[in-house]
Amino acid sequence: MKTLQMPAPSQTATLDTGALRSSFLLEELFRPGELTLVYTDLDRAIIGSAVPQGSPLVLDSADELRASYFCERREMGVLNFGAKGTVMVDGVAHELDKCDCLYIGRGSKEVSFASADASSPAEFYLISYPAHAAYPTIKATPADATRVELGTKEECNERTICQYIHENGIKSCQLVMGYTEFKPGSIWNTMPAHTHLRRSEVYC
Repeated sequence: MKTLQMPAPSQTATLDTGALRSSFLLEELFRPGELTLVYTDLDRAIIGSAVPQGSPLVLDSADELRASYFCERREMGVLNFGAKGTVMVDGVAHELDKCDCLYIGRGSKEVSFASADASSPAEFYLISYPAHAAYPTIKATPADATRVELGTKEECNERTICQYIHENGIKSCQLVMGYTEFKPGSIWNTMPAHTHLRRSEVYC
């Protein structure tokens, strides 16, 4: 597992484009046949991906976690951006179609990822944070998501935020997860570039 240390805000203001990309952009995700994880010092978040093509990809612990298994003291959110796949959690199979979400609670010991068709693999996007309590593993589909409409045609940012893991949806310790659908003609949702002191944000 790669470790990424974020630059301080005062240092970030002095970085050129190349340095900003190397500090914040994760270009090694979604490699066919691989499970990739990046440990960051930003709230101890772990960002990763799993693109299974043959045998299932197993989520193991790492030296950085000092844990017997990955979710011993962590929770994880999974979003599938590819074809149909399966996430096995402690012997229970959770089938995920495109844009389906799975929350995996603290204490889940055995986690693996598989594709229904190796020639058209699932593409699982993974986010994990430390957890102080155990919540149940739950799957959600786009029909289950809380949908929030934002933006205007004039500002070219009409969009629907589909919320999965949040205070009114799937319960978690500190993880919030969802995805954004853009309306035709809309081109952005984060401008002007900004930060939040109250939370970290990780975009795929």
